[in-house]
Amino acid sequence: MALDLASSESGHYVSLNQQGIKKCSVMSVIGNPTNIFWHESTVEKAERQKLINQQGCVVWITGLSGSGKSTLACSLNRELHSRGKLSYVLDGDNVRHGLNKNLGFSPEDRTENIRRVGEVAKLFADAGLICIASLISPYRKDRESCRAMLTDANFIEVFMNMPLEVCEKRDPKGLYKLARAGKIKGFTGIDDPYEPPLNCEIKIEQNNGICPSPRDMAGQVVSYLDENGFLHA
Repeated sequence: MALDLASSESGHYVSLNQQGIKKCSVMSVIGNPTNIFWHESTVEKAERQKLINQQGCVVWITGLSGSGKSTLACSLNRELHSRGKLSYVLDGDNVRHGLNKNLGFSPEDRTENIRRVGEVAKLFADAGLICIASLISPYRKDRESCRAMLTDANFIEVFMNMPLEVCEKRDPKGLYKLARAGKIKGFTGIDDPYEPPLNCEIKIEQNNGICPSPRDMAGQVVSYLDENGFLHA
């Protein structure tokens, strides 16, 4: 029988087995990151992209609750799949069931929520996938921090520019009603601010008071991806 022990104070890794105790080398611990090194892959990003004939990138969909972010994400994911392109959706609600289930909705937790999703999205893009991140992401500085993670400028910000009254009328989850009743505090658009993008790549909005269909929204994003070389290696 073998038993492994780790000391969070000394940073030593100790292995116990039937023959005795063996002290291993110092491991990395929180607060002491100086012994962490980046390990380069033997397969480069360009090779992965060539294999699947597409360019890895992050499509970051931002907007108020009820603006159509998830609708666009799902429609875009399906359209890319139909074209033989690999994509994956990081949905703001879904990630809070696992990766970010220990985070709340304070400004600090919102920032950490976006940072974690940004880091995961960066990994998907590095793998060559088109990562579709669909989150309210209300604070401009947090979205810009995610953009800065991708050094090759493969961050495509999509702003769901829908009026608050339209989003509140939709209210698919009943959250606006709860926020107006004071049962939810810090709700974006009601008692917490949403900071719209200043220089987004794509803006989805109404045309003469009519919202575009999911297919049309996805088509707008796919056209951008195609025109900018993301749909081929």
